[in-house]
Amino acid sequence: MNVQQQDIFQAAKAFVDPNTGQDFVSADQIKNLQVSDGDVSFDVALDYPGQSQVPELRRGLVAAVKTVPGVTNVSVNFATHILAHSAAHNAAIPGVKNIIAVASGKGGVGKSTTAVNLALALAAEGARVGVLDADVYGPSQPMMLNVTGRPQTVDGKTMEPLHNYGVQVNSIGFLVTPDQAMIWRGPMATQALDQLMRQTHWRDLDYLVVDLPPGTGDIQLSLCQRSPVTGAVIVTTPQDMALADVRKAVTMFEKVDVPILGLVENMAVFVCPNCGHEEHIFGADGGKRFAAEKNMDFLGSLPLSLAIREKTDAGTPPVVAEPDGKIAAIYKSIARQVAIKIAKQIQAAPAKSTMFSVSHDT
Repeated sequence: MNVQQQDIFQAAKAFVDPNTGQDFVSADQIKNLQVSDGDVSFDVALDYPGQSQVPELRRGLVAAVKTVPGVTNVSVNFATHILAHSAAHNAAIPGVKNIIAVASGKGGVGKSTTAVNLALALAAEGARVGVLDADVYGPSQPMMLNVTGRPQTVDGKTMEPLHNYGVQVNSIGFLVTPDQAMIWRGPMATQALDQLMRQTHWRDLDYLVVDLPPGTGDIQLSLCQRSPVTGAVIVTTPQDMALADVRKAVTMFEKVDVPILGLVENMAVFVCPNCGHEEHIFGADGGKRFAAEKNMDFLGSLPLSLAIREKTDAGTPPVVAEPDGKIAAIYKSIARQVAIKIAKQIQAAPAKSTMFSVSHDT
């Protein structure tokens, strides 16, 4: 039976990517379709890192295409093509496609823990990722990523980022002793951030995750006004006190025209390890209600967990310590949602974006 390409496309439309809610044909993500007798092969260009999703996506597409009479074999290859954000007024950071700011407005809500696990989850899903520790007063990423040393220079002008767990990282913590206090006024802190951002030799990053300090001061404004920030992830606990400061952080990003990619709720519930009783120590669903009020995507919630704290403090965050565990699955889901939101955001403004040809075959 003579199989036609249009029949393949029509059949493939029946399978919808559960992560995006869109089929691959309508999204123009099926490339290089080849039909020979009953053999069909094609590529799928994912615009978000979804390495863990590929087996399910492949099974769905193969099953859909095999409904076409005469098709006997289907071969599907996945490759990741991450879109690059381009801001109209801020100069691009060399080697960086997208900048994700992770902010809270308030300390102690798990912002840095979220930032490091978000970065590691994006990397685990197949992206090239870096972490910039922008908290010059209280850098924590060196400990969380279990990285020590001092950035070296090859060209005498830029710092080489340090590496661990497949991510690149730079922090003021690598340049000072652990007990040295950064007794700096705002201009000095923002200059340090600018140097860390622009004088680090970032290497072909799909995403640079920036761990911001608490508050809405000089460092946050400097990042947003001088760098092409793709979007911000907001971190909170359900507690009203935390949400009061989160409101200010959200307002700041709105004023500087940085899109909010979504909200993560930390310490949402404590589950007793002995009896399984659930206790909402910091209140219930405060972050979820706030996200609905502000029309933001609610990305997910994490429990108040001793394991998260212990593993992250030990320099082995849950995404690397237990990559197939429940906590890692939550962070990976958050990471995919963030990446998909970024891709859709860039596609909605094609005049301000470009597409790099770098691919990560899966």
